Amino acid sequence: MFSAADQQTFGKGAALFGSGQWWEAHEAWEELWLEAGGQDRAFLQALILLAAALHKRWHHGSLTGRNFHKAVKYLDTLPDQYGGVDLARLRAEVWEALHTPDVFPQVPPSG
Repeated sequence: MFSAADQQTFGKGAALFGSGQWWEAHEAWEELWLEAGGQDRAFLQALILLAAALHKRWHHGSLTGRNFHKAVKYLDTLPDQYGGVDLARLRAEVWEALHTPDVFPQVPPSG
């Protein structure tokens, strides 16, 4: 899926995401997304949109969840497990985090 260097970048984004630094995770993953294609690109796009949804919710007070719903469209194109991530679990955890303060979904760093 990712080269060793890309796995390191993915892991950095995953760590940022898990600690609630969603904008920073978005930025880390965007570097990979720019070069990705196919399912890898859809996977990264979904993660970036989930991070943006959480950032907008908890840093800007947005209640629309628009980016979450955009992410779901990408998640629906992928298998249930992708890149070592249980996408159904992640979707549920992000949904909960959008409605509950101080909930920080986790993305395994393996990518």
